[in-house]
Amino acid sequence: MTRLKLTLSAALMCLNLGPVRAADPMPAKAAVCTACHGATGNPVIPGVPALAGQTDRYMYLQLRDFQEGRRASDQMVPMVKDLSRDDMRAVSTWFAAQKSQPQPFQPDSAKARLGKAKADETLCTMCHLGGFSGQNEVPRVAGQPFDYVVKQLRDFKARARTNDAGSMTSVSATLSDTDIDNLGHYLAGL
Repeated sequence: MTRLKLTLSAALMCLNLGPVRAADPMPAKAAVCTACHGATGNPVIPGVPALAGQTDRYMYLQLRDFQEGRRASDQMVPMVKDLSRDDMRAVSTWFAAQKSQPQPFQPDSAKARLGKAKADETLCTMCHLGGFSGQNEVPRVAGQPFDYVVKQLRDFKARARTNDAGSMTSVSATLSDTDIDNLGHYLAGL
């Protein structure tokens, strides 16, 4: 029976009318996300990540990690507990199709220059790509809110966040608090 379900699911995906577009209707399960992440995935609350334009694969994996206890968040865990895998895919695909908008943050230019130098030194673009646009399981970090970038780097460094393949934990261990602040200015300003 499971094989039949998979075959039917694959057949239905082939009948899809095309990729999700920004103008497509929001999945019902995504509505609750908008309270913090904004109507189009551009956050309305400080320190909340932008979902618009993020890779759908990355978002799906993060939702699954919150649900399965590999990533902790007092806010997110209750939001995802009842989502099915299909719900998570639909939400992720929809937000990935939205257009990212600049966040209201004015980076310190001297700190941003130092942040860029540190990003170059630690080879951040090897995973996050040029422009820090992300790929597959690697998030887009360009234009993410300053507070969110700083918190994630600090959490990786403190091993409070460990749901990566070890890359961010290793890199963040080499960063000072000043480096993290500078990287926040650089990435939030992209």
